[in-house]
Amino acid sequence: MENEQPPPRAPRRRGRTTALIAAALVLGALAGTVTGYAIQSGRKPTPLPPLAQQKLDTPKAQAPNDATTAKSINANRWHKTDDDLTKLLVEAPGGAKLEADGYETPDAFATGFKEPDRALRGYLKDGIRRIATRAWSQDDVVVEVRLIQFRDFSGAAGYQQGQGRYMPGKEYAGNPGSAVPGVDPGAGHLWIDSETHEEPGFYPVRVARALVRRGDVVLDVHYIDTRGGKIAESDVLDLVKRQLERL
Repeated sequence: MENEQPPPRAPRRRGRTTALIAAALVLGALAGTVTGYAIQSGRKPTPLPPLAQQKLDTPKAQAPNDATTAKSINANRWHKTDDDLTKLLVEAPGGAKLEADGYETPDAFATGFKEPDRALRGYLKDGIRRIATRAWSQDDVVVEVRLIQFRDFSGAAGYQQGQGRYMPGKEYAGNPGSAVPGVDPGAGHLWIDSETHEEPGFYPVRVARALVRRGDVVLDVHYIDTRGGKIAESDVLDLVKRQLERL
């Protein structure tokens, strides 16, 4: 029996968007880490002794035991997405105001869905691991870039495909969208709203969204024009391309 997919993310509004993210982020390093950097920066580097054996043989993989960690299983298979995901986020453009930057907690991430409790339960069950987020605003545009990592491929595929099923609906993009160049059609797609979304008390907005899966990580981009103007597909694709290059 297939897992029931959480409902899709509703288009966010400027102000609420960045406030929700910013409140949930884990910003910067822990105090102990910062102190460690400060101490180390004041010390002269200690030169390392020359290697006695210039050509080192790669150790063979060994069977796991109680001391085995994810990294020690096979160092040659270790991928950079298993380190700090925030370092892989695309940089905000010059002149933009950085609204949020860091890790977003799963419960805060779930508040962007129509049914937050259901969404949170579903994604925890599917093995959501980390959500690295960077958001910025520039003129009338707000951009949110997320790298959502799951514990395995199936969780990432479920998120990317489940969200993609909702996007063509009239309440969302209202069109079938288009392929992302260089990405398998089953692993990525881009949608730009056919119409401006207007609600009393909010700016009129038009939203573009891209979903691309790479292994156990899903790139989820929201590109929001807060005046409801037309969004150039090339602008969104350029952002997606630059982010995929960093993965």
